[in-house]
Amino acid sequence: MTEPVLDVHLTPEDAALALRAEARAGLTARPKWLSPKWFYDAVGSELFEDITRLPEYYPTRAEREILVARAAQVARTTGARALVELGSGSSEKTRLLLTALREHGTLEEFVPLDVSPSALTEAARAIVADYEGLRVHGVVGDFTEHLGLLPGAPPRLVAFLGGTIGNLIPEERDKFLTSVRDVLGAGEWLLLGTDLVKDPDVLVRAYDDAQGVTAEFNRNVLRVVDRELGADFDPDDFAHVALWNAEEEWIEMRLRAVRPVRAHVAALGLDVEFAEGEELRTEVSAKFRREGVERELVAAGFELCEWWTDSEGRFALSLARAVG
Repeated sequence: MTEPVLDVHLTPEDAALALRAEARAGLTARPKWLSPKWFYDAVGSELFEDITRLPEYYPTRAEREILVARAAQVARTTGARALVELGSGSSEKTRLLLTALREHGTLEEFVPLDVSPSALTEAARAIVADYEGLRVHGVVGDFTEHLGLLPGAPPRLVAFLGGTIGNLIPEERDKFLTSVRDVLGAGEWLLLGTDLVKDPDVLVRAYDDAQGVTAEFNRNVLRVVDRELGADFDPDDFAHVALWNAEEEWIEMRLRAVRPVRAHVAALGLDVEFAEGEELRTEVSAKFRREGVERELVAAGFELCEWWTDSEGRFALSLARAVG
């Protein structure tokens, strides 16, 4: 079996410096915040996998339904030689695209990008084992910083699935989509997954499940800060909150102090205080409408070629072509 190639553009030291900088900025802000990227240590990643199987959490199933129906069409339309996935993938969704491109006869290379070297290595080896002869060239990096370093022969298909783009606020989305366009040549492709605006009750339940798995996932960011920055937060001092912001059309996840909290973050020499009821925002998850997605794609230099939804209209995949 051929070993995958791995380019490392984000070292553990880089990640540690980024966590320190963001934790200092977020924990001293008003209101306080932490980035959702810090959810995903080994425990957080396992919890998120559990979330994707919950009855309330529809996005994973809805996106898979679209890919089952449309992967072959994606392959025919793009004729991609390289599949670039932002967020490493050995999942079924990734395999649906890889299989369709291979059956179409154009696939030569898979380029997964992820911040986690261990997750990336595991995913890359699984793909190499199951797709004989496929070149796998992994990139350890952050999709907000390292897109310009992505390998792959054109035409490339960049896949950004799962609705992850919703974790970016509008200014960040504009910057991200423009960065993707700058990497691609005219005629190359972006496949984008977006969760859609719908009944707020359905949305809130997807982020506040009856079993409390999402609550544990949310509180895990405090465990990451405790471990990595020598902090002494007690996650049980905080309640999980998920709410719909109708003006911004996004879900907000927050941690609400259930009592007055004082914590020390040793690596930052920082004392952090929360009044009872004070909240720490840990994630936004924007929901979209077709006209908004198309507007943002066009502004970044793409042409929307296909728009597909699942049978219940809950989630969408957009296939967009870079224009010259």
